[in-house]
Amino acid sequence: MARQPVVYILASPNHRALYVGITTDMGRRLDEHRQGLSEHTSRYNITKLVYLESHETAPQAIEREKQIKKWRREKKIALIESANPEWLDLSNEIH
Repeated sequence: MARQPVVYILASPNHRALYVGITTDMGRRLDEHRQGLSEHTSRYNITKLVYLESHETAPQAIEREKQIKKWRREKKIALIESANPEWLDLSNEIH
């Protein structure tokens, strides 16, 4: 069975740094970020999962990821806060 592709946003503890990504295995990918396997997220301590969006197909998820990455920071923050106004760590929903 194929895993569902998701677009996700991670934030640093103080919410100053954000990271937008895509994966079909959120648990594994989150572990990789937290183990420092991604240079950018490791450098800025970006480990808190604050937004998650499922898609039917990988091409749809890739297109959405590209769209969000082009947005200004304010628009990304508005997206996060529309679904997660308290910026809670959503990783418990994954594991």
